[in-house]
Amino acid sequence: NAALPILAGTLLTREPVTIRNVPHLKDVTTTISLLQTMGAQVTVDDRLNVEVDARNVAHRTAPYELVKTMRASILVLGPLVARYGKARVSLPGGCAIGSRPVDLHLQGLRAMGAEIRMENGDIVAEAKRLSAASLVLETVTVTGTENLLMAAVLAKGRSVIKNAAREPEVGNLVDMLINMGAEIEGKGTDSITVHG
Repeated sequence: NAALPILAGTLLTREPVTIRNVPHLKDVTTTISLLQTMGAQVTVDDRLNVEVDARNVAHRTAPYELVKTMRASILVLGPLVARYGKARVSLPGGCAIGSRPVDLHLQGLRAMGAEIRMENGDIVAEAKRLSAASLVLETVTVTGTENLLMAAVLAKGRSVIKNAAREPEVGNLVDMLINMGAEIEGKGTDSITVHG
C-alpha cells in the first residue's frame, strides 16, 4: 500500500529518487509503466530497488489503457498539477464520477486553486501554481489524503488537511516526502500540516 503513492511522489522532484525493497506486484509494475509512459527513467535492480528519475517527464497524462487496470493511478494527479501545472488522468470507470471517492481529491485541488474539468472521461487539472488551503475531508480517504499531501508540498504557503487518513501508508509517504525536503507536521494524526 505504501509503494504506489511513494512511486507517484517521485514526480515531485527533478532529482533521482531510490526506493528500496519494493514489492514485486502487478500494481507496482503498472505504476512503473505509467511513470515511464510520462517520460521518467526507471531502473529496477535484482534486489527490487527502484530508481526513478523524473527530470525529463514530458507527458502529463495517465492514459486509460493503464489507469483502467489500477484505481491508484489517480495518485499522479496531485504531483503532476503541483509540479507541472497540468495533468490529465483518466477515470478508471470512464465518464461518470458520481459520488466516487475521487470527488474529494478534486475538491481539495480546486481549493488549492486548480481549475478542473472533465473531458472524454479524463480529469484535466490546471494551475499556474497551487496555493495553500485549509482542507476538511468529508470522509476519510487514504488516496485522497496522499494526493492532496503531495500537491501541498509544492503549493505556496501552509496547508492543513483535517480528517486525514491515519493509515501506516500515509505515514510512509510523509516520511518519504520529509526525506525529500518537505516540511510536514502531524504524521499519524487526522490533522496534517504542510509548509509548502
